[in-house]
Amino acid sequence: MKVLLLPLLFMLVADTTLYDFKMNSIDGQVIDFAQYKGKNLLIVNVASKCGNTPQYADLQKLNDQFGSKVTVLGFPANNFGGQEPGSNLEIASFCKQNYGVSFQMFEKISVKGDDQHALYKFLKEKTGKEPTWNFCKYLVKADGTVKFFGDKVNALDKQIVDEL
Repeated sequence: MKVLLLPLLFMLVADTTLYDFKMNSIDGQVIDFAQYKGKNLLIVNVASKCGNTPQYADLQKLNDQFGSKVTVLGFPANNFGGQEPGSNLEIASFCKQNYGVSFQMFEKISVKGDDQHALYKFLKEKTGKEPTWNFCKYLVKADGTVKFFGDKVNALDKQIVDEL
């Protein structure tokens, strides 16, 4: 019986798509990723107390200028240098007050390590890469292909914008 269950379990995991995920927004609402099917997504692990934190401004500009071509999704994470210590409420307030963030933010998760969230495990499996610091980006194209961009690649960089 166990032999039969393992292949079945593997098939279920292997058949998982990004659009099967359901996650909580930063304000606790359940977001069904099925709504993003057929759209380009820029998934970013973010932090409020990082040298890269000013990238929030360009993520918002990307959202404002290219919102019809890409949906920005922010995932606060405290995996690198303890640079996202705040609660979800504190993070949301910081982003709104300092950068006018209106793109979709999610509750704080782990993007690396033993407690890595399933979404980031999925993205790692698709690209062979995981975040090395805050503000790493995964561009998930409408066709399902996924590209990884490191923390030094700005959201408005030609490498990303040309993909939209």
